[in-house]
Amino acid sequence: MCSSPSPRRWDGSRANVPHRRSLRVASDSASRLLRCGQTATCRECGNPVEWYLRGDDRLVRLHPRELPADRVPESCRWHVSRGIAHPAGDGSGWCRLAHDLLCPARSAPPAAPQLSGLRRSLALRTRRLLDTGVLVPPAPAASGPPPGPAVRRLARPVVQLLFVYYLASRPVDEIQCVAQTRRRTRCTAEILAPGAPRGLWTLVPVTTRLGQLALPSDVMAVYSLSALPYREQLRWRAQRCEQHAAATTAGDLAVADWEAFDPLRHHEHIHTRLPAHRRRSGGRSPWRPRP
Repeated sequence: MCSSPSPRRWDGSRANVPHRRSLRVASDSASRLLRCGQTATCRECGNPVEWYLRGDDRLVRLHPRELPADRVPESCRWHVSRGIAHPAGDGSGWCRLAHDLLCPARSAPPAAPQLSGLRRSLALRTRRLLDTGVLVPPAPAASGPPPGPAVRRLARPVVQLLFVYYLASRPVDEIQCVAQTRRRTRCTAEILAPGAPRGLWTLVPVTTRLGQLALPSDVMAVYSLSALPYREQLRWRAQRCEQHAAATTAGDLAVADWEAFDPLRHHEHIHTRLPAHRRRSGGRSPWRPRP
């Protein structure tokens, strides 16, 4: 039995052919989502971004393309290693950049003036999206609670589930399922189904860690799910609709939008009034939160 001849070049020298390696997911994995950059678009400017996990399990938005390291300040360099984003350079001539430094919807940081050209090109693309009606500019966020009635809706509410506070990326009634459908698209259903049990808006005290500075507000509005069954809270944390929560074979097509809430880092999302209330006609009555 003769072995197959090794591949050689035109001059007779042996060619080293690398072995092809395919990406695989373990059979016992709860999700089929590979640990890699998830492409998305910025809700503020409409430009493409890539979501990556950091070493502390937090999410970060990176610019989808690499940039020469000499054009990016050392304090602004990022690199991706094995699917994890690290806030430092890897010693090569290329690096990644956080999207927050380039987002035209935000004020330009003074630390990166050499990135004005790239920021200008992204601003032109945002202008084209606004002119064609593809991008709808978000409503300006208020710096604090209004003096009159309570805030009608919170853009990024604080949600309590499994005795942990999380910061949502969108309103409670707009949180979308992350499961993959049979057509290999993301499920369009929402987590807050019409017939599903709902949480309650409540005011809880703002607590900080030992040694941190005190915050100006003492209470904050929280959408509490602690009264729901344990299985229902697991469904919320997995960010799945009722249909895909029962289907264990369906994989995830996106990363869950939950972010661990920190009162100091997310102080602009603290609201001291409930997001909705009802009043009885003909007299004063205490606030009754909408379920």
